[in-house]
Amino acid sequence: MSDKSNEEIYNEFYDAVNMTPSELEQWLDTDKSKSVGQDSGDGESKGHKSGRKIITIKNKKKDDLNQNDYEHMNKVIGYIHRHTAQKPDSDIKESDWRYSLKNWGHDPCKEMNC
Repeated sequence: MSDKSNEEIYNEFYDAVNMTPSELEQWLDTDKSKSVGQDSGDGESKGHKSGRKIITIKNKKKDDLNQNDYEHMNKVIGYIHRHTAQKPDSDIKESDWRYSLKNWGHDPCKEMNC
């Protein structure tokens, strides 16, 4: 795991994941969502699976989160930070870059007004 406390992970997760559970659920049902990401071995991308876990986590009360939830939250934080640093120079609105981030619960267009 990391050297961060669960409180730090919780706060960073809620700062990084800017999509609501319902927004994420609607997004994960789209073909665009399913068209991006590294296959996890069963036909579903790692990001798509992560998105489903994020919905579950965000629907839990803070006191009900377990260590596995915090480990996944920390993984999500790391992915979002790494991937946002790789922003393409081209238009991002209809990009695989944005679609991949959305699978992980972060829509860069909410911050960039695209």
